[in-house]
Amino acid sequence: MQLVKEAFSEGVLTLTLNQPEKRNPISELAVVDALVAAIEKADADINVRVVILTGEGAAFSSGGDIKKMGPGGGLRDHLPAQTRRNYKGGIQRLPLVFNAIDVPVIAAVNGPAIGAGCDLTCMCDIRIASENAKFAESFVKLGIIPGDGGAWLLPKVVGFPKAVEMALTGDVVDAQEALKIGLVSKVVPAAELMNAAMEVAKKIAANPPHAVRMTKRLLRQAQESSLAATLEMSAAFQALVHETKDHEEAMSAMIEKRAGKYTGV
Repeated sequence: MQLVKEAFSEGVLTLTLNQPEKRNPISELAVVDALVAAIEKADADINVRVVILTGEGAAFSSGGDIKKMGPGGGLRDHLPAQTRRNYKGGIQRLPLVFNAIDVPVIAAVNGPAIGAGCDLTCMCDIRIASENAKFAESFVKLGIIPGDGGAWLLPKVVGFPKAVEMALTGDVVDAQEALKIGLVSKVVPAAELMNAAMEVAKKIAANPPHAVRMTKRLLRQAQESSLAATLEMSAAFQALVHETKDHEEAMSAMIEKRAGKYTGV
């Protein structure tokens, strides 16, 4: 079975977590491998302007597979030192690759995003939720901690106080509450979710791709950098995009009041 399904149309790559019978867990090494490979391939291809990530079936992602949380069943080993290596070589690769890529990623959250599934949405750049979506930073309910980077990810999205509340209570947040706290930018009926995500994706894809990717990189880097360092990177990136043919095309299109045609050159 294809663990991550791929569909490409008009510059938009849709990746679908494809284990609906298990509610799309992402803790398994095979799933991590498949998702990392798909994301890295997309980032390497300038023809992929935007990625949409969603889940097959009723859930976005249940995070970890609770049936495999015993010793030897998944990430946990009989030896604590090996458990540490399993996390580093497994699920912790996801936040690192999502933070490293320049291609924009939209999470189309079709249903529950629980534990590591909630954190996976936070790894994405934009989150759009169906009315069926639910979120929970629920590790504490299982007597564990966010081992996938959630302690770093969630506060950057919803702010420190709300992240602490979510992580220490493990409470479920519905779609409307997620909108209120800034965890998602839009909530739509379930039947309209993919169209809503595609609408945003196409707006992004219509812009010069190098400028889009460098803008995303600046925004990501600025969260961890000083103003001076961000300005330095901005100057360097600006020097690069000024020399692209897409920049010339964008200026011509604006003057001529027409849509630009961008080739990634």
